Amino acid sequence: MASPSNFREAEPRQFVKCNLGMMTGLGTALLTLLAQPVAAQDEAAGAVPAGEVIPASEDDAPAQETPARPPPEPAPVPRNLDQLIPPDAVEDPEGWATRGVIAPAAGQPPADQTALAPGDPFADDLDAFLSPPSPDLQPALDAAFVDFTLELPERLAPDPEVESLASIAVPLSGELPELEDVRVGDTLVLGFPAAQGAFPERREFVARFRELSTLRQLDGEADSAPQVAARARADEELLGEMLRTYGYYSGEVVRQLSGGRRARSNGDAPDTETVTEPSVRFDILPGTRYQFGRIDLGALSSLAGRDAERLLAAFAIKQGDPLYADRIIDREIELRVALGETGFPFASLAEPELLIDHARTEGDLSLEVDPGGKYAFGNVVSGDPAFLSSRHLERIARFSPGDTYRQSLETDLRRAIIATGLVTSVTVTPRETAPPTEDDPGEVALDIGFERAPVRTIAGAIGYGTEDGFKVEGRWENRNLFPPEGALRLRGILGTREALASIGVRRNNFRGRDQVLTADLFASDINTLAVESRGFGIRGTFEKVSNILFQKPISWQLGGELLYTDERNRLLRIAPGTSQARRAFLIGGVFGNVTIDESDDLLDPTSGYRATLFIAPEVSRSRGEQSFYLRGQADASYYRSVGSTVIAGRVRAATIQGASIDDVAPSRRLYAGGGGSVRGYGFQGVGPRDVLGNPTGGASLVEFSLEARIETPLLDGAVEVVPFVDAGSVGRDSTPGFDDIRYGAGIGIRYKTSFGPIRVDVATPINPNRFDSPVVVYVSLGQAF
Repeated sequence: MASPSNFREAEPRQFVKCNLGMMTGLGTALLTLLAQPVAAQDEAAGAVPAGEVIPASEDDAPAQETPARPPPEPAPVPRNLDQLIPPDAVEDPEGWATRGVIAPAAGQPPADQTALAPGDPFADDLDAFLSPPSPDLQPALDAAFVDFTLELPERLAPDPEVESLASIAVPLSGELPELEDVRVGDTLVLGFPAAQGAFPERREFVARFRELSTLRQLDGEADSAPQVAARARADEELLGEMLRTYGYYSGEVVRQLSGGRRARSNGDAPDTETVTEPSVRFDILPGTRYQFGRIDLGALSSLAGRDAERLLAAFAIKQGDPLYADRIIDREIELRVALGETGFPFASLAEPELLIDHARTEGDLSLEVDPGGKYAFGNVVSGDPAFLSSRHLERIARFSPGDTYRQSLETDLRRAIIATGLVTSVTVTPRETAPPTEDDPGEVALDIGFERAPVRTIAGAIGYGTEDGFKVEGRWENRNLFPPEGALRLRGILGTREALASIGVRRNNFRGRDQVLTADLFASDINTLAVESRGFGIRGTFEKVSNILFQKPISWQLGGELLYTDERNRLLRIAPGTSQARRAFLIGGVFGNVTIDESDDLLDPTSGYRATLFIAPEVSRSRGEQSFYLRGQADASYYRSVGSTVIAGRVRAATIQGASIDDVAPSRRLYAGGGGSVRGYGFQGVGPRDVLGNPTGGASLVEFSLEARIETPLLDGAVEVVPFVDAGSVGRDSTPGFDDIRYGAGIGIRYKTSFGPIRVDVATPINPNRFDSPVVVYVSLGQAF
């Protein structure tokens, strides 16, 4: 033992006094353990227990022998460390240590030690170690620990999580449940529990594995055996990850790989032929499906009211829901959208964290959400006001200052600016102009940055048609000559049947979104199948248009027109060498139309309907006589999908009321026939004709069309085959009739592109007259209706 002075310097001092008694007791127990095997060995070698006399030899034996006592039972040998510690030391270690060793009775060994045989080398050392310290050392020991105190810690409350964690049982391998096989590939089989409801996600699980499996990619490949083992391991890991994705964190995947098995022609004798292609089987044992445990959404929990309800409803994950990893990603996206749509432009979301607790079979989800304050829209600020002013941008926005901020409206404004065609890129940046308060939301201005696009356009086209002959068209346009969005357009056409020159101005987004104001001054010389017309005029319109960017359920147009025209029905000869005199008409009128569009696509509808009503009251003056009449037309179309086929139907009815057909200029009469009317007939080829076969037009019209747009696998489904049938009738009276109805039928091809289908139709008249061609071909962009 160290000297007093060295003992006091030993570190740490405070632990010596409290542990000394315990060390004495533990040392006694340890030496007892060491002494027991020695005694047992001595007894096995013939040693006599203490208290018995061992004679030196037979001669020394006393005359009268004392009967020998049976040897005592040896003490049990401890099997582990816990058996070395007395129960009193566990229940009250401090009290047990301070009690020390109880003095034995006279002639008896100490209670905590086993007597050693005489002459044992440990006997003297043990007595010296267990003897009390010298009286000279005791005052120094007491002084060293006079100020030492040790507060006993309070007993900890039991932790149910720790107790449940300690109760986790080690999985024992046993018999597998009954499995049902699902063949995924030529040599790949998945086994699933056959019990109803054991794995509800099996169908989706298999479909997902088909897309991701590396083994399945080897189907049909020669010499694939060397790759099977490596890919089987990869697919085993994939299946494990997929199980965890669906919430089966304790699931197992058992892989079985075989190099081929011998084929049998019957139930007894094997064939000599051997199947050498390797096969792989995975048994899927999903186990328990975990659930969501605690859900922590950070600062989002501090929100109250309807905003909090809406955001929590958008996240929609609650404690106890099945733990699907894909759902976490989906709901995180929905929460981001909901924050942007509820007035939180500066909201931020951290990466989600999932803590799996196998004891509870739950996963605790943490998603730090910082809403960042609620805001309303302020002003829209243009980065180039000379090109597109801030006031103009505010007009085309679908919100007003003071409206609650919505991310979708910000995105819509950016798309609308791009749709003007005046810019190449646009950035929209929210900027705080007033912070939110407890009672009112803050305010954000939208800073618009963009790059100008070229505003001048030169376009041209040249073509030939069996009805129109040759045609050359050119157009020049400056789309922002009168900012903002004021365009000047020059257009010219020169062809076999048509000549046109026009100058027009157009202002897009006029005093509002998608409102267009146009004015055109034109001169034309037109020579169609029915009409020869030369004239000039002016036309103006104001309209609310529907476009691909935003297809409107209702669109409309209002306009007026003033026209002077000199015309006649084409080649209407009264007698050989003479022709009908031309008539000049001065026509003025207003017009309007409204369209209800409930179809699912502007260029290629597959469901829904459309309806349009057109009305145009006009006044016409010719040869000193004045006529008033009303032109009206109604169109309706319907679309319905039947599998991958679209059934489409159309009906049209038109009339001219208030004047005789002879008092109406030939160019204002009604005609039928052509690619957008009754296919199988030429343009304006259906209706009344004169004795020479020239169409004269009529005062009433009825048309019907029906077609099936059948999808094909050609070019990844981009090609459709379209059989169709059309019918139409034109009458000279203002009441529609079916006295001279014409039918046409044919088949068409549609090639779908990003800007609409390209249409090619081949049609033939079913009941033609002598003026009609046997086959007519139409080429156009978009569906026929």
